[in-house]
Amino acid sequence: MKILTILGARPQFIKAAPVSREIRKQHTEVIVHTGQHYDQNMSDIFFEELNIPKPDYLLAVGSGSHGLQTGNMLIKIEEVIQKENPDYVLVYGDTNSTLAGALAAAKLHIPVVHIEAGLRSFNKKMPEEVNRILTDNVSEFLFCPTDTAVQNLKNENITKNVINVGDVMYDAVMYNTKLAKDSKVLEKHGLESKGYHLVTLHRAENTDFPEKMNSIIEAFKQIDKTLVWPIHPRTKHKLEDYGINLKNVPNLKVIEPVGYLDMLSLESEAEKILTDSGGVQKEAYFLKIPCVTLREETEWVETVANKGNVLVGSDTEKIVAAANSEFVSDYDKVFGDGNSAAHIVEYLEK
Repeated sequence: MKILTILGARPQFIKAAPVSREIRKQHTEVIVHTGQHYDQNMSDIFFEELNIPKPDYLLAVGSGSHGLQTGNMLIKIEEVIQKENPDYVLVYGDTNSTLAGALAAAKLHIPVVHIEAGLRSFNKKMPEEVNRILTDNVSEFLFCPTDTAVQNLKNENITKNVINVGDVMYDAVMYNTKLAKDSKVLEKHGLESKGYHLVTLHRAENTDFPEKMNSIIEAFKQIDKTLVWPIHPRTKHKLEDYGINLKNVPNLKVIEPVGYLDMLSLESEAEKILTDSGGVQKEAYFLKIPCVTLREETEWVETVANKGNVLVGSDTEKIVAAANSEFVSDYDKVFGDGNSAAHIVEYLEK
């Protein structure tokens, strides 16, 4: 069995690592990195530390408008598929790389395997939502992370080869949390376990609106707990543009962005996490850390239903109340058994 895997961003490599390890036990995998996101953190150390196979093709598409980026990827991915002639083309999640890979394969009559199928935010203003819907509609095998995702597809009359295998990100977090035990990030920043709330904030739906950012920062001022914020460069520039001075937030400790293993360490030792990231919401749930999500909706409704996560948007009062409240969750294993990668490969072998 020969599988061509399309990846476009650093988080997708982390997600794909457990599946790649399973595939390569008995089969051939060719990894294509579209270069959708340029990421200087994707050095040789990144691949070695996390035991991730390096890409066989680097398309170096780079940034651009959605149409330009997706179109360029379509052209280049088609060439690779024709050269490699795989049995399957495997795509992850909801990026432009995912959509381009799925379209290129479908038009060449190569079965598309979509991992993380069936997710819906029900907000088509999000480019990710459009990518998910279109990819699911051209996929031959739809591997869902949850029962909710299976039901979403059923509601759209997609039922063939739809399987809940659990979440490959759960596999990845369980594997990498063991590696993160050696992290010295808490010592470096003078932090104590459970002595801080971790903050991540980068989504355009927050950062592009000065009134939302002001409201969120006002909440931070009112939270009587050390807040640790590895700040995203884009967010930092936006705050400067808006004239928001973080030095006026008494309990805030702003630090430089950290690597993946250091981030996992910060997450696992935090008392709470305040974030607008989809991935961090799930990592918090896997690690059983209460999560306050600075968004109006989430794709990961299970985390909210099981009371491990609460949606507060950018509302100052709601953020402060959630940050100060006790969460009571059993962190039910709605995301599988941590062996999703093995289930996926077993199914394709059949």
